[in-house]
Amino acid sequence: MIGTIMNLSDPIYHDAEKAREHLELLLWPNGAVCPHCGCLDKGSKIKGGRAGLYFCNACREQYTVTVGTVFERSKIPLNKWVLATHLMSASKTGISAHQLHRMLGITYKSAWFMCHRIREAMKDTGNTPMGGTEIEVQVDETYQGNTSKRAKGYQKGMRHKQQVVALVEPSSGRVKAFHVKNTTADQVRDILFTNVRRSSTLVTDESNLYINTGKAYRDHQTVKHSKNNYVNKEGFHTNNVENFFGVFKRSLKAHIVVSEQHLDRYVAESAFRYSNRKISDFERAEEALKGAEGKRLTYRPAV
Repeated sequence: MIGTIMNLSDPIYHDAEKAREHLELLLWPNGAVCPHCGCLDKGSKIKGGRAGLYFCNACREQYTVTVGTVFERSKIPLNKWVLATHLMSASKTGISAHQLHRMLGITYKSAWFMCHRIREAMKDTGNTPMGGTEIEVQVDETYQGNTSKRAKGYQKGMRHKQQVVALVEPSSGRVKAFHVKNTTADQVRDILFTNVRRSSTLVTDESNLYINTGKAYRDHQTVKHSKNNYVNKEGFHTNNVENFFGVFKRSLKAHIVVSEQHLDRYVAESAFRYSNRKISDFERAEEALKGAEGKRLTYRPAV
């Protein structure tokens, strides 16, 4: 089943037990792993217990495949979680919580929380830096404004701008994007030094944000957009990162209001789809499901 074409008639979207088995294949390819102590193959199924419930013979704790994931303690059937993940992964410009609540037959409040949990699963938590020798990384920033009258701080004729910095590696198609409160040269420097190898070729516009930081890299190419130049003399451009911003901004139109508090998750969702755009919808959804591990999201302390 894993790695096949997305088929909405598949039992994993309609049967909670099939969905659980699918998740176990993705998260436990080598056998059950205890989320409490990390032991492999020390668990045993509990006789008379519900399907998928294991007992760890090492730490004496009970667990299922959803423990320690964004699906933990949810009363929504697991097949609806899998379907929602696949729908969000397949939709190029995003899908709203209102649409999911209608399609899945759950409340809007549940759909909204479900969407944010899935976006959390899509976050890139890898520490592998981008770029390398003779590899270019395009960098740019954008300002996202919310014009809705329901948005906090809205004033007639004004827009509350939120800022996003994105790094794109054209050779691999990988993108990393960050929601920042204030785009300063120091903040951009910290993002670049943490995520891009110094041996890379940095490609930016002529913004003052990159002048000093660019000197720390093997090469720094600039494109002077203010003079209507979009490809410099050496053939470098920032079209890839601008393309990502275009897709990202279109995806936000699916939502009535995108608050600054949650913008980082919307950014992560767009970055995930963009980085995985060359694989099938089903494979992209599988990657999102794998990312659910170790990212439990709650808005109040667990009891």
